[in-house]
Amino acid sequence: MSTLAHTMMTAARSTDSGLAGPGGFDRYPYAEAPAADRVGAPVWESVEPEMGRVGRRATGSRGRGLHGQLVQQLGQMIVSGDLGADRPLVPEEIGQRFEVSRTVVRESLRVLEAKGLVSARPNVGTRVRPVSDWNLLDPDIIEWRAFGPQRDDQRRELTELRWTIEPLAARLAAGHGRPDIQQRLSDMVEIMAHAMGQGDALTYSRADTEFHSLLIQVASNRMLEHLSGIVSSALQVSGGPIAGCERPNDASLGHHGRIVDALAAGDGTAAETAMRQLLTVHPEVERVVPAPREH
Repeated sequence: MSTLAHTMMTAARSTDSGLAGPGGFDRYPYAEAPAADRVGAPVWESVEPEMGRVGRRATGSRGRGLHGQLVQQLGQMIVSGDLGADRPLVPEEIGQRFEVSRTVVRESLRVLEAKGLVSARPNVGTRVRPVSDWNLLDPDIIEWRAFGPQRDDQRRELTELRWTIEPLAARLAAGHGRPDIQQRLSDMVEIMAHAMGQGDALTYSRADTEFHSLLIQVASNRMLEHLSGIVSSALQVSGGPIAGCERPNDASLGHHGRIVDALAAGDGTAAETAMRQLLTVHPEVERVVPAPREH
């Protein structure tokens, strides 16, 4: 095993990535009632009283500490529908409910406003915005949707988007051979193979995420690279059989290896085909992105 592979596997075992394991969807008590049935003031009693138990991972613009935890909690409540569209958010009530300062509340609402979840206007106050205004490509919103009542829609939409992004990225990457990236992709496949043999899902997931991110980067298309965070988020929040790379097995590993070989050979068609074979679609989206035919 290469030095890189050994180092990465050691680091993965010694830290907690916060990725959802089996049953991860059940960790968040979202209400299942339709948003249209929810009326009246915010039901703060439905949330966890201890904010320290809320945050799974501190990423993106959420930051850490009370500010990050409050963004996480409010974001989850909005995305789940517990705080429906046009619902007023009174900073004083939020501060009292979560026992945080006015500054923490104000900064948290600013973060949510930047994500399109809330709007603040003079003489109107802060209100929850409709889904059509949300930045659905924001990694935090992807995560919140994936672990809420919209989980099935989010998983399907992410799969469809990946089918648009990654086969093209694989084809383009084959025309931009870089020995350093080529070696690192090979290392990721090696790590994944060893992790699969050891039953180490955490290391496998990390190597898989890096593999797909690297592939998009080497495509040398800045707009595609800008979307690489979507792929990473899709892999990190996966809680079910969305794509073949999220079910570690010999076939999945083989497709990763064939992608690397195609890139080394500069064969864009083979790289694209291998990627499509890897991204085995969820049954619900087969009519949208059908599985590739064998030639």
